[in-house]
Amino acid sequence: MPPRVLIDACVLYPTVMREMVLGVARTGLFEPIWSARLLEEWARAAIKLGPVGEAQARGEIALLRAAWPNAEYPAAPGVAQRLWLPDADDIHVLAVAVDAGADLILTLNAKDFPRGILAEEGLERADPDSFIMRYWDENSEDIRAAAADILQTARHLSGKEWEMRALMKKARLPRLAKALSAPV
Repeated sequence: MPPRVLIDACVLYPTVMREMVLGVARTGLFEPIWSARLLEEWARAAIKLGPVGEAQARGEIALLRAAWPNAEYPAAPGVAQRLWLPDADDIHVLAVAVDAGADLILTLNAKDFPRGILAEEGLERADPDSFIMRYWDENSEDIRAAAADILQTARHLSGKEWEMRALMKKARLPRLAKALSAPV
């Protein structure tokens, strides 16, 4: 059974990182999990791009919900009451992960999700770059295909001639960028 992975809002937004992580999920290597609150955090973060940014995020969220109808888990206030994290605003993330039976929290926010506290709940923490690279050796073809689709979309939407390595580095996936740039 593939691991169950709660995806934090900081991984859902920005676009290229999210699409790369979900590209790996589409291969069946892991089962994504999130909550309505995490999706709302993504939509609110997109407001920085202006009114169109939020509308676009809400459209992408609707597509995400349609693609993974079983990925969204409700808030878990009963679980949250017994938990502690350095940033109280992140307790909801841990509570949903625990309640949903996740194996791992995928986040860029290492300091607010200490490994020791997560281990007490049977959880692991990983950043997206390290997480994707766990699967590289046995699934590089699938990951390359997902990355190629993302590169094509980025070129189309931005009108720029992105190179794979630059796009993945910009998306804070430097190890993946290096692996994708290596000769096949």
